[in-house]
Amino acid sequence: MIYLFDGAMGTMLHQAGLKPGQCPELWNIEEPAKITAIHRQYVAAGANIIETNTFGANRIKLSHYGLEAKVAALNIAAVTAARDAAGTHTKVAGSIGPTGKLIAPLGELTFDAAYEVFYEQISALDEAGIDYIIIETIIDIQEMRAALLAAKAATCKPIICQLSFDANGRTVTGTDPRTAAITLEALGANVIGANCSLGPAQLLPIIETLAQNCSIPLSVQPNAGMPQLVNGQTIFPMTATEMAGWIPKLAAAGATYIGGCCGTTPAHIKAIRQVIDALPQIKIQRNSAFTALTSRTRTISIGAQFAPVIIGERINPTGRKALAVDIKAGNFITVKKEALAQIKAGAGILDVNMGVPGIDQATAMKQAIEDLSTLIDVPLAIDTTDPITLEAGLKAYPGRALINSVTAETERLESFLPLAKKYGAAILCLPIADSGVPLTAIDRVAVAKKLVALAQEYGLNRHDLLLDALVMSVATDAKAAAETLLTLKLYREQLGCPAVMGLSNVSFGLPRRDLMNAAFCAMAVDAGLDAPILNPFDPLMQDVWSAAVALSGRNPQAVIEYSKKYVNMPALTTTITTAVDILFQIRQSVINGETTGVAPLVRQALTENHTPLAITDQALTAAMNEVGQAFGQGRCFLPQVLLSAETMRTAFNTIKEVIPAHQTQSLGTILLATVKGDIHDLGKNIVAALMENNGFTVIDLGKDVAPETIVAAAQRHQPQLIGLCALMTTTLPQIDNTIAALHANGFTGKTIVGGAVVTDSYSRQAGADAYADNGVTAVNIAKHLLATGK
Repeated sequence: MIYLFDGAMGTMLHQAGLKPGQCPELWNIEEPAKITAIHRQYVAAGANIIETNTFGANRIKLSHYGLEAKVAALNIAAVTAARDAAGTHTKVAGSIGPTGKLIAPLGELTFDAAYEVFYEQISALDEAGIDYIIIETIIDIQEMRAALLAAKAATCKPIICQLSFDANGRTVTGTDPRTAAITLEALGANVIGANCSLGPAQLLPIIETLAQNCSIPLSVQPNAGMPQLVNGQTIFPMTATEMAGWIPKLAAAGATYIGGCCGTTPAHIKAIRQVIDALPQIKIQRNSAFTALTSRTRTISIGAQFAPVIIGERINPTGRKALAVDIKAGNFITVKKEALAQIKAGAGILDVNMGVPGIDQATAMKQAIEDLSTLIDVPLAIDTTDPITLEAGLKAYPGRALINSVTAETERLESFLPLAKKYGAAILCLPIADSGVPLTAIDRVAVAKKLVALAQEYGLNRHDLLLDALVMSVATDAKAAAETLLTLKLYREQLGCPAVMGLSNVSFGLPRRDLMNAAFCAMAVDAGLDAPILNPFDPLMQDVWSAAVALSGRNPQAVIEYSKKYVNMPALTTTITTAVDILFQIRQSVINGETTGVAPLVRQALTENHTPLAITDQALTAAMNEVGQAFGQGRCFLPQVLLSAETMRTAFNTIKEVIPAHQTQSLGTILLATVKGDIHDLGKNIVAALMENNGFTVIDLGKDVAPETIVAAAQRHQPQLIGLCALMTTTLPQIDNTIAALHANGFTGKTIVGGAVVTDSYSRQAGADAYADNGVTAVNIAKHLLATGK
């Protein structure tokens, strides 16, 4: 069955008399009859589910209007208004929109604060008696995680999670549909989908990808095409009939909850209703469940049908004094360098252990996870025996992590399995019972079966589990390796879970451990090992791993990769280590986002008589140009760009600190504002941060800024550039109103416009000099406009 949602609320509110700049949610109390009348139009059009007028009814958004104390009252009143229209046959979904802020480390909002904001709103909606919670138009997977966790704690009602994707098929912070599907299903969403930003044509492939990577129902609420400016009015061009024509394709792709977002009206919903009623029964094919881990921007699949993947073991202070000292001092530069180096060496997952005696391991794990998840794109394994540290890491991680590890010991099971279920993590299971380590494969498999059964009692599935075969030293037991290899084979035959294990124990106490470990790795891959935990820097292990994976037949590209790696290899020569140029080191620090490591490098460069201009041009600007190019090519995403920009700003500030008389020349002054009536300023804030960190002087007027205020500020500050942002359909006309007012008052600089509902064609019609669809593009355009004047 296909369930039909309603369409846009904002446009209908303004048609009913809501003025630009007024709080839409306040009408739930002041004009409830008008809210109910809008709902009734959608019910009459055939909607099965109507959404409450609460998209911005969270404490943070309401604070703009001084209404933060009325969260409960406004949300409860909204449900009452919807219920009055719904009758007995139409369901009511409580609408939850974003906070408008990025969660740390991308922004200043903490995960816990975001959770509390969502919990407060959802609790009020649940108290009022909604049938669903729909969390929508979210652009960051970490904010969605906070909202979903809050919803699961506040209500037992079904939870629908809808992200907003850009035309490149990713959210603003870089999450692709496959990664979103795996992360959110594991976290406990009942329905997942996409809404806003794009029309049905652009959302169709996103729904297809979601369907291929999850087993739960899907939802889609597209815009009525992309906005256009016609005779000074914003319109969405897709007619009701045109939009309804896309419904069979969306349904065939797997969507069973369908509705409309910006630009859709009761006429659109009525036309969609007619198509849905005429659709034949559609049988949706879904892929069978598989084991996967995710980062914010990438998914790694694990199992017999996928290529084996290395879990890098180097971020572990055990036996590594220098790393332990750095972690204890709160210095994570070494941790980040180890991460980057392991990925370069071939690791696809990184194990993270903060087990340094005498420190607050939970705080250290949180910091490490935040730093690494911003810097790198591979999934992480959180390695700890402490449940408090584990939860700190899981909460901070914007993806689906691996827990390393759980045993069949009662205490570990009771503390770790609930956390795995709550945060949607996968678990590395060690077949160790209260009685100790089983010596034979048969006994290990018996304990593993017990672990699988217990995990299922906690609501976990087989694809949530990775089984460790356990490795003992052949120096003390000649059959140890053989029993481990047999364990791997039995895991695959009897349990079907991916197999994982560390390799180095097999050679303990023996000479040439590298040889023994590498040979055992090759044998283990053949026996069914899916994810070895190893040191990826070991050259012999690298060679044997490449050959073993190529021979396994599990990766069609492995033979080609092996051939490329070893064809025409030069003869081994003695490597002469030379000092790396300090400007190159600074450039790499900016690219890698080493905010704490760049300052001493800049000081060193200055003492070596490198001029501030040379540091700026050859290191800092060169680095950001490279980051910008990588962003444009889809090789890095907003979190990395923000981190690099922050590192660049740290470098600039260090120069000023060391040479107080030196003032880094500003690239120019840019004035930024979100236009009148629009209180969504997240995108504008990202642009402001990137502009400032790239050397511009930024005058940020904030959100909901009237044209006359922008004109006055332009006359006062004389900026070379003005950037205008709009994220709401109803506030788009304020862009051309503001540009017209600037020109009428003699402004001769350039204007750049952007925002979720703004398009290139719209910007040209509004009279802007340029359109930027993201913050990095805005910076590049600004530099070009000031350099060329056109």
